[in-house]
Amino acid sequence: MLDRILRVIKLDKSVYAEVEADETAMSQAAMVVAIVAVLSAIGGGIGALISGTSFVSAFLVAIVSAFISWVVWAAVTYFVGTTLFHGEATLGEMLRVIGFAQAPLVLNVLSFIPCLGSIISLLAWLFSLYTGFLAIQEGLDLDTGKTIATVAIGWVVGFIISLVIGMIFGVGAIGAGLLSGAFSG
Repeated sequence: MLDRILRVIKLDKSVYAEVEADETAMSQAAMVVAIVAVLSAIGGGIGALISGTSFVSAFLVAIVSAFISWVVWAAVTYFVGTTLFHGEATLGEMLRVIGFAQAPLVLNVLSFIPCLGSIISLLAWLFSLYTGFLAIQEGLDLDTGKTIATVAIGWVVGFIISLVIGMIFGVGAIGAGLLSGAFSG
């Protein structure tokens, strides 16, 4: 698994064909997402402590968000790529390649650093977007133009889905806060 992560970081496109074909790599892809989630959660949690907010809340939100984002990105990309551009893949293949493509996001552990943290997170996100492009291109067997369109459409749709999920959980969190406040007084 570590070899595959390093190959993703080195932009070795062949790793995606390997992961796509390896049906046993789903647990490895989930582990990559989990590692990224925990490191991002640590960075976000430290940032929350520095800003005077809850470490636990920031930590949990980062963990849950990482897994939801992974599944949404893979599902939307699969749907867009196979439906609109006739790419060839299964949802499992897309989950595997996109899971590994998130490896550069480990840099989010440094997101708490004042001034630099935002820049590091942006660079990690851009790097991950590019590794995601490579994963999608290889996973769906698309040319560059169709891959760009799939990534762009997938990003917009994924963003909208994330907003809706965020609003649902946000309203739920507000309701839970109000409810706990009602019983604490």
